[in-house]
Amino acid sequence: MSETISYADFERVDIRVGTIVEAAEFPEARKPAYKLLIDFGPEIGVKKSSAQITVHYAPEQLVGRQVLAVVNFPPRQIGPVRSEVLTLGFADKAGAVVLAATERPVPNGARLH
Repeated sequence: MSETISYADFERVDIRVGTIVEAAEFPEARKPAYKLLIDFGPEIGVKKSSAQITVHYAPEQLVGRQVLAVVNFPPRQIGPVRSEVLTLGFADKAGAVVLAATERPVPNGARLH
């Protein structure tokens, strides 16, 4: 378990829900990954993400799916792609990423409380 943080620390991490509007192979990445475009609604807009989720998902399965992402990290250059958000997931027993998502649809841009 990690060290204890305050609620104020948790509030600083801006986790939002968005809908994947585009998913494509990312052959330039060092590890297998997809390039994602995720719509976070009118306040945040559409953002790019690189996600190492190729084991459990194909690009065509991702479009229309809602995912959770940290939207207030600084952008990160991954090969030719500037990843603007960190798409969240959990490692399965083999270490492959399973996406974190909401149980039911919610408005794009909704913040995790």
